[in-house]
Amino acid sequence: MIIDTHTHLASPEWYELLRSHGLPRFEIKPLGEGKQAIFANGHVFGLLHPNLFERDKRIEDMDEAGVDMSVLSLTAPGVLFGGEDISVHAARISNDYLAGVQDAHPDRLRWIATLPMQYPDASITELKRAMANGARGVLICANVDGIPLTAPSFATLWAEMDRLETVVTIHPTLPAGAEAMTMEDYHLTAMVGFTFDTSLAVVRMIYDGFFDRYPNIEFIITHSGGTVPYVTNRLDNGYRILPKCSENISQPPSAFLNRLYYDDAMARDDAATLCMGVCGADHYIHGSDYPFIPYARSLEWATDLEPAVRDAVMGGNAKALYGI
Repeated sequence: MIIDTHTHLASPEWYELLRSHGLPRFEIKPLGEGKQAIFANGHVFGLLHPNLFERDKRIEDMDEAGVDMSVLSLTAPGVLFGGEDISVHAARISNDYLAGVQDAHPDRLRWIATLPMQYPDASITELKRAMANGARGVLICANVDGIPLTAPSFATLWAEMDRLETVVTIHPTLPAGAEAMTMEDYHLTAMVGFTFDTSLAVVRMIYDGFFDRYPNIEFIITHSGGTVPYVTNRLDNGYRILPKCSENISQPPSAFLNRLYYDDAMARDDAATLCMGVCGADHYIHGSDYPFIPYARSLEWATDLEPAVRDAVMGGNAKALYGI
């Protein structure tokens, strides 16, 4: 069974809300050759792929690639725009839309919720509502308008997700300070900024003692953990020699990395192998990032895996994690 845990779907209503209320940060504009994109602070942030809004076309594409089930989520910037009323409304309509799409294809699709993270109390309300409505988890952007996920303002929300034993996917968005780093050059936000955003969030959470405070949350780190697997020894060295890096944890960072799950979105076979070396094959799961990466292409790297490992990574691990 092949389960794709990282696919995106957006409702037309969410699109209209973003178009109408995204400013001053987000704006939808033509990119050329008939393409549209979300611009952040005047620069390209992410493409609006036509299939991002196609609820049924993905079933055809899944059939063609041999994918049995997809997990749906909204993509960045999620609902991190507008005032509280707009953000909460955008979350509700997005989550209800995904629930309806699952109902239309109950054997093929599952979904995870988006939350109005700028407003933690409202997020708790929406979390409970979405989970009661069939959500299998939530997708959280790696920063909330530049605020780290470890900020005290989010503590009550994280505590509730811990109580509910929520599966939380950490997904990149516009990195804090992107303009200062001139990341608009060559679309660097998408090319490397997203992986940097994820990496910064995860490493901060490790050193903060976050994963010990919320032991009942299962975390999925997208795109093979960004750069985290590649700098594991560096993180451990910081723990050994820099007092601040051991202030909140009693184990080196590497001891936390195999408690997290990682998806293989956009990974080469050698990169995937390295990530599995850090987290273990039992914590590596498949995620294509469809529609930005075709289903079939996302499966190619795993062709030569030992069959038992391939079965676990491509479906078994996700089936256990999500209780499918």
